[in-house]
Amino acid sequence: MDNIYNYTLHDLEEYFTNMSIKPYVAKQIYEQLYKSKITNPKDMQYISKKVINDLQKNFTFSTLVLAQKQEDKLVKKYLFSLSDNQTIESVLMYHDYGRSLCISSQVGCNMGCAFCQSGKLKKVRNLAPHEMVEQVLYIEKDIGEKISHVVIMGIGEPFDNYDNVMKFIKIINTPQGINIGSRHITISTCGIVPKIKQFTEENTQINLAISLHASNDKIRNELMPINKVYNLSKLIASIKEYIKATNRRVTFEYIMLKDVNDNSTYAHELARLLKNINCYVNLIPYNQTENNLFFRSENNKIMKFYDILKKEKINVTIRKEFGSKVNAACGQLRANNLQGG
Repeated sequence: MDNIYNYTLHDLEEYFTNMSIKPYVAKQIYEQLYKSKITNPKDMQYISKKVINDLQKNFTFSTLVLAQKQEDKLVKKYLFSLSDNQTIESVLMYHDYGRSLCISSQVGCNMGCAFCQSGKLKKVRNLAPHEMVEQVLYIEKDIGEKISHVVIMGIGEPFDNYDNVMKFIKIINTPQGINIGSRHITISTCGIVPKIKQFTEENTQINLAISLHASNDKIRNELMPINKVYNLSKLIASIKEYIKATNRRVTFEYIMLKDVNDNSTYAHELARLLKNINCYVNLIPYNQTENNLFFRSENNKIMKFYDILKKEKINVTIRKEFGSKVNAACGQLRANNLQGG
């Protein structure tokens, strides 16, 4: 049996059309699944017994099970257990502009970024679209409010699960469903250049964020193995192509690591790298884990780095910190759970 949350509205319409059932029935079901959060076909209104019986026979519904939940001011972190007992994380953050949900796209990650907790736990498998969709649905139901923004920046590399991620986006973007606008959805990638080019051809309004974290190849090679395959020159070229084709601004994420990438020289180098690119830089204070190789930059160094970028006419922000008390580093709650912590 397939999970019903793997289906776009078009898929469901096609499914019922093949059964000689009018497409509007699919819309009725879709709205009850996503807007009313109904998970049992028997509870659906205006649906014939024949269709309800078919749904029960041929589809599974919710599969996520909450394993753990942690809360701090303006943040909630969820650890979910999947049908095969693997675990993933989602993080809800309350911003002044709305409720933003960071979701996982894989169980584990093969990118191996040195500073990242997720990268230490290798990829087990990709998430199916329904396993991403259900993260949104569960948390909307839990908080009794609508999620306004979705960021695919949790465990996993989204572009290493490209087709499933794009289908997930289509599902949550559907007006009859969760109805999250394209401009409120962000994909974050460490820089898989061929997939950036493929994403460019999609020509969507979805936001693109690049996990950059270094201003030169030497440091980026040490921090992010992907750079040995697609170096900064190739990455920046693909971003320029993306901006030219879509006229969309790109975000560059830059984690501030003490005595690694945070001095003034690197700030000037970063400004030169990004000169004349329609972008902004998001400086991220490092969220300390048990990884003793990396430490958070001092606040004065972060501010100096920020000031240099500003003077060099680079749009820059410092990410507001969330959840230092709730294992908020990506993959941290899952890692602690697997280790019995």
